Order: sequence, then structure tokens, then C-alpha cells
Amino acid sequence: MSIKSMTATETLLSIEGLTKTYPRPDSGGSFTVLENVSLSVEKGEIVALLGRSGSGKSTILRTVAGLISASSGKIYSSGRLVTEPNPDVTMVFQSFALLPWLTVLENVEIGLEAQKLDPKVARKRSLQALRLVGLEGFEKAHPRELSGGMQQRVGFARAFVVRPRLLLLDEPFSALDVLTAENLRGEIADLWEDGDFPAESVILVTHNIEEAIMLADRVIILGSNPGRIRGQLQVNLARPRQRNSSAFRAMADHIYTIMTNPETKIRPLAPSLQAGAVPLPHARPGAISGLLELVQEHGGPEDVAVISERLRIEADDLLPILDAAVMLGFATVSEGDVSVTEIGLAFASADVEDARDIFKEHVLENAPLVRTIYKALMATHGKPIKEDFFLDILDENYSEKEARNQFETAIAWGMYSGLYEYDSDDKVVQLVEDEPAAEVRGEPMDE
Repeated sequence: MSIKSMTATETLLSIEGLTKTYPRPDSGGSFTVLENVSLSVEKGEIVALLGRSGSGKSTILRTVAGLISASSGKIYSSGRLVTEPNPDVTMVFQSFALLPWLTVLENVEIGLEAQKLDPKVARKRSLQALRLVGLEGFEKAHPRELSGGMQQRVGFARAFVVRPRLLLLDEPFSALDVLTAENLRGEIADLWEDGDFPAESVILVTHNIEEAIMLADRVIILGSNPGRIRGQLQVNLARPRQRNSSAFRAMADHIYTIMTNPETKIRPLAPSLQAGAVPLPHARPGAISGLLELVQEHGGPEDVAVISERLRIEADDLLPILDAAVMLGFATVSEGDVSVTEIGLAFASADVEDARDIFKEHVLENAPLVRTIYKALMATHGKPIKEDFFLDILDENYSEKEARNQFETAIAWGMYSGLYEYDSDDKVVQLVEDEPAAEVRGEPMDE
């Protein structure tokens, strides 16, 4: 998944005041499973619904899928009111739910029957889905011949083959042994991070705190009896997630405290600027553009040593500029030769406004520190943040001098992009006034 738009988000799902009650046959009364639940899911994010038994997590999924109706409230999918089975979604259940008399391939193909595809097209898509989940070669096997983990892979393939806008995961790993669940969870995360995931967004229902942090961009915490939203947390951790990192453990501990104490207030944690995050090369946007133009003018690829000589700058000064171009996806280096990518050429040859837009997209996608500063500012709803806040966090992983260099580079890149501005008198960072919020993948900014 890449950033689709830098000026607006697209809401795939909107739940407004959802309440669900069921009658009590014995007493003639009713009991409430969900009460006044409102949430949204944006394109390009994984949202985890985390709560104990009785919090109505699965009921939310079933109303979103149109399998059961709401007692009150409304659900909109792609802007359409859900009143029947929702064509935008498909679901992977806790139980494998395979048809035992069908082969693996037939179990996957059955998911396409409603689309009435040409049989050859359906077969090709089904085989692709099986390759995606690592089941190539098992097409003719029957479910009884597969392990639990392999059966759940078939369940994922059956969901993937439909290519839904929104994938609903109802505790899909909980019926597996610990090792199998961990492996499958990791593979699903890899598909998402590599951009190969065949759905635009995901809702994951789980009671596993670490699973929610490992996979989700946003965790919505539910209370029980009746189910209602207590609050939510952004998972501001770089992917792939490292469960042994201090930031991961801090978030897990915080959520555990919330889950075990109904009175605990849900507060955002400090932004995560861990040593594992890639440091920013110290290069100005103008220098990056100039380097790309020079390589392209000479027909590229161009040898690094030749560029250094032509620009009459030392290699030590050139390399940070080159590293920045590579980090942002504007250039590649192979055997000492620099080549400009297609998007790098577009950036270098664009007018000022278009160049800023291109830079903004790629800096948000590829520069963790810039992205973290921007998200922290968005979380304050327009209030400025003192530079010391970021420097104190950076000091935990860098020397004082390098922390300052990292901060100043992030400020330069963010200001050029129009993401935020820096007041050198008050030493604060703040959002650009009257500037529409950018969309960061997995981090909706209109909460």
C-alpha cells in the first residue's frame, strides 16, 4: 500500500451510533450487545478492535458485513448505506469454515461464484491467491489433508481472491497453535508492508494486545456489557514492528493497563523515534533536485566519482545527498553508478508546486522522523510543540550534535513539503495554517 492522495483521505467505512439489542426469550425483555458505537475506517489502514469477551467485537463485523441488522444507527460502506450483504467486504473467521468435500482450489474458487467470472479468469485468480498465501502445489488437496495453519491459509486465499475493498478478520489466528499463529501473522504483515495485500483496508478483531500492535495502524479499545468505544490509540511504530523494542513494550503495557482497569484514561503515548528508525541523511531538497538534474543531463547512469569531480565537492559531502535521493525513491545506485528513477525525474523536472507535492508524498512514505513529527502535530489539533520535545526523544538514540542535525534536517524537509513550519524565535514546530492535512498510510488525520 502506498500513499494514494496527499490532500484528502477516503473513508471506506463509517459507523454512526450503532446499537444492537437482542430479545430475552425467558424474561420478555432485551439485552444490549453494542451501544452507540461510532467509528470510521480510511483507505490504506489496518484498524484493530480490541476488547474482552462481551465487548461486541464480532457483532460489529457482522453488521458491517450486512449479515445482521442494526437495532439503531447507520453503517455506510463506500458512501452507501448498508441494508443487505455488503459487496465491499469479505471475512476470514476464527474457524476455518472450509467445505470438506471440495479441494483447496475449489474452496478458493467458490468465493468468486457471485462475481460470475469467466472460469479461466476465476481459475487464474484463485491460483494467484494460493501462491500469495504459500499454498502453491496444494491445489488438489482436501481440507482433511491439511494442518490447521494450512487450512487457515486457504481461508485467507478465499478472502483474497475476491479482492475486497475492506477485509474483516474475526480473530483469524486464535484457533492456531502459538508458533503457527505467529508465522501466519508475520506473513500477513509482510504482505501489507510489501504492498501486495489484496484489500484496501482491514478491520482486525482480536483480544490479543501484541497482535493488535503488531498489525494495526490504529487500535480501538472497547468496553464490555454493553460494548462501547472507550477510546483509541495510534500505533506510531515503524514497520516491520519489533515486539522487543522499548516502544512496542511501552504501548503493550499501556494498553494492558487500560484493559484491566476500566477507569484508566486512554492517552496518546510519546512519538516513537527509536534507534531502529532510519536516520535522515543531511541534505537539502534543493541539493537533491540538483543532483538528479545533473545525472539526467548526462544521460545517466553516472559514476559517483565522476559526479563528485564534476560538482567539485568531496565524496563525503556528496554521499548524504545521494543517500537522501535513494531514501526518497528518486535514485538508485548499482555498482557505483547512480540512476534517476521515473519519479526522481518527475521531481527534478517539475515546477515548484508539483515538485513540493512529489517531495511531500515521498518524504511521508520514506522518512520516519518527518512522518512522526507531522503525526505528533496532527494529534495536538493545531497546537505547536516545543523543539525540546523532539530533541529529548532523539537524544536517547543519538549524540547531542547528531540529534540536532536530525531535527534540523527533518524541519527542512517538512517545511519544503509544506507539512509544518518552524518558529526560530519561540523554538516551536507547528502545522502550516490553512493547509489541508496530508494522508499518511494507516494514519487517518481527521480524528
